[in-house]
Amino acid sequence: MAGLDHGATHPKEQEDMVLAARNARYGMALFLTYLLIYGGFVYLSAFRPEIMAREAMLGVNIAIFYGFSLIVIAMILALVYCWLCRGRATNS
Repeated sequence: MAGLDHGATHPKEQEDMVLAARNARYGMALFLTYLLIYGGFVYLSAFRPEIMAREAMLGVNIAIFYGFSLIVIAMILALVYCWLCRGRATNS
């Protein structure tokens, strides 16, 4: 078909390896933070169900509160990651 063989409209982005490594470290640190929090949830669910059955607040048990908190924490960590990664590499 005529006219559909055009190339990219913008040049390919150059990746800064120092910046990519820094962002990867941020991502790993935030991932390990979340993994620790999630590990606490799994531990309590598997080995301490009596704790998870207790009421946290407003008639909601700890399991439900902790589960929804995991979702909120994941979103907060994603926003923190975006904020950390938006900075440019320093000229050192």
